[in-house]
Amino acid sequence: MTGVLKEFRDFVLRGNVLDLAIAVVIGAAFTAVVNSMVTNVLTPFIAAVFGQPSFGSVNFDVGDATIEVGLFLEAVVNFVIVAAVIFFFVIKPVNLLMERRRRGEAAADLPTPEDVQLLREIRDLLKERGQG
Repeated sequence: MTGVLKEFRDFVLRGNVLDLAIAVVIGAAFTAVVNSMVTNVLTPFIAAVFGQPSFGSVNFDVGDATIEVGLFLEAVVNFVIVAAVIFFFVIKPVNLLMERRRRGEAAADLPTPEDVQLLREIRDLLKERGQG
């Protein structure tokens, strides 16, 4: 039985499991921020522009059933807003940072110019003469 517990402990303490747990917690916090932005900023803005803060009242009846198209439209609009917030405030900045970092690494990989290399060789020869 202790072998199973050790195996479970090793599984739980593996890096990717901890990373996933951290990502879930941060994702939940980020969801709260995005939902607050939608509820407190964008929805009142939509209400000011279109005169109605919600599409929830848009529906139609088919026989005895009520098709609530407005709730579906609201979910689609919320999804688009969340996707836009994630894209513009997370993905774009991270891509810009990664591109800057990539350019910095690429510059370090460039070969040393010939004149700099010759100057280094002259410096090294002068150091050898001074010590010899």
